[in-house]
Amino acid sequence: MDDGRNGVPEGGLEDAVQLLTPTGERVDHPDYAFAGDDALVRDFYADMVRVRRVDAEAIALQRQGELGLWPSLLGQEAAQIGAVHAMRGQDYAFPTYREHGVTIGRGVDPLRLLAMFRGIDPGTWDIAGLGVHLYSIIIGTQGLQATGYGMGLERDGLVGSGDPERDAAVVCFFGDGATSQGDINEGLVFASSFNAPVVFFCQNNQWAISEPIERQSRAPLYRRASGFGMPGVRVDGNDALAVHAVTTAALDRARSGNGPTFIEAYTYRMGAHTTSDDPTKYRLDHELAQWRERDPISRVRAYLEATGAADEAFFAAVDEESDALATRLRRDCLSLPEPTLAETFDWVYATKSPELVEQLARHEEYVASFEEAR
Repeated sequence: MDDGRNGVPEGGLEDAVQLLTPTGERVDHPDYAFAGDDALVRDFYADMVRVRRVDAEAIALQRQGELGLWPSLLGQEAAQIGAVHAMRGQDYAFPTYREHGVTIGRGVDPLRLLAMFRGIDPGTWDIAGLGVHLYSIIIGTQGLQATGYGMGLERDGLVGSGDPERDAAVVCFFGDGATSQGDINEGLVFASSFNAPVVFFCQNNQWAISEPIERQSRAPLYRRASGFGMPGVRVDGNDALAVHAVTTAALDRARSGNGPTFIEAYTYRMGAHTTSDDPTKYRLDHELAQWRERDPISRVRAYLEATGAADEAFFAAVDEESDALATRLRRDCLSLPEPTLAETFDWVYATKSPELVEQLARHEEYVASFEEAR
């Protein structure tokens, strides 16, 4: 199979911000610097390992028929964890369906994610309290939602006041495939026109299901930002430190009232698009092997080991905690109660409309008819 891709992982990274090399060496960049300490880097590592373990457990559950579907984030942990750590409590995230690192990083119990993909929960976490919206399953819709929310923040006086505890911004997460959707482009137009405090965070994982990025865009995605009148930056999406630095700068810009930014996190989806996908049908093994050498978790671990910022006891504790989390998730997922159809009427509106009350009554009457027939 020859699709014109050379699979070289360095391709596309020549102009990307990088602060930590694949071998774990810190490097400088003229425009961006990582402001955190080694304690934060240890947090990056622990969070990435934890999220990857959740991901692996969810795939196993789906293969055993316990979940209907699962979209893996394997390989994209640094992009998500680096970005979510740059957010403040008052910020708000609009994820797509692969942002498990973002949702868990904002405090969502991963069991709620499993319940959604088990088909028994429409998404019941506290979106306002945690500052992370429900998953957007339809590609690109979150672009308009994030822009509208950001415009609302600006009109409520929550942008540009100079108060770091009050000023807020929005992060809109999406993939490279979504850049071909109208909703994302319309969101970019409105965000630029109304100076909305939105960070458009594109995880370019090279494949929109089976379509390579070369067939979607003749130019690097981050360069599209100039056409919308906003700055664009490409970052090494497998470098958690660089992602954190770039996202922090973009969020600071948005909160201060200086408008939106487009970030392209250049990364790679090492797993399937979802568990219904077979990536061996459209991509080459050597491409995957080369990107495994840029594994985001191995990169951070190499840095922590080389600098002595973490010892074997730390790594063992992270693995033990992650395994315990996976065990709990499996146990609790299998014991989740199956909702009745009548309960789903409670999920539509905070207060039932007269029409919904009537529909519920008819449903209950219909169900009762079967009992009477026995």
